[in-house]
Amino acid sequence: MKFSSREDIEAPISYVFSRLSDVPAFERLAMRRGVQLRRVDRMSDIAVGTAWEFEFTFRGKLRKGRAQLTDFQPPERLKAEVMSNGMDGATTIELISLSPGRTRVMVGLEMQPKSIAARVLVQSLRLSKNSLTKKFKARIADFAEQIEERYRAGN
Repeated sequence: MKFSSREDIEAPISYVFSRLSDVPAFERLAMRRGVQLRRVDRMSDIAVGTAWEFEFTFRGKLRKGRAQLTDFQPPERLKAEVMSNGMDGATTIELISLSPGRTRVMVGLEMQPKSIAARVLVQSLRLSKNSLTKKFKARIADFAEQIEERYRAGN
């Protein structure tokens, strides 16, 4: 199952990439949403190989997994792969500088079931793919708007 979205942001590519690679901010966001998150690498900076273990409850069931940064090419690309209870996934973020003050962000999310239970879950998600796609695109658009607002405010 795949989702994708594209947004143009009124900010330079270096600024947008710095916001998208602000891992401590994403860690705090995940924890606020009920995800138990623990960084498991020993690197001080964010780089390929940065990894986390996580736990969260989804549809009444505890889900555990591991996420790892597999591609990190500032200021153009980020990719994280996730392995969890019978499901593998990848999130890819690509940036293109349209002008010195405008950046296009393309976000892709792909999930691949590896067990029968995960296949059943993905099949149930497919039944509501249109609404999930709208929610995914709305979240990406909201995040892009937040980046623009922070840039305008000078943060």
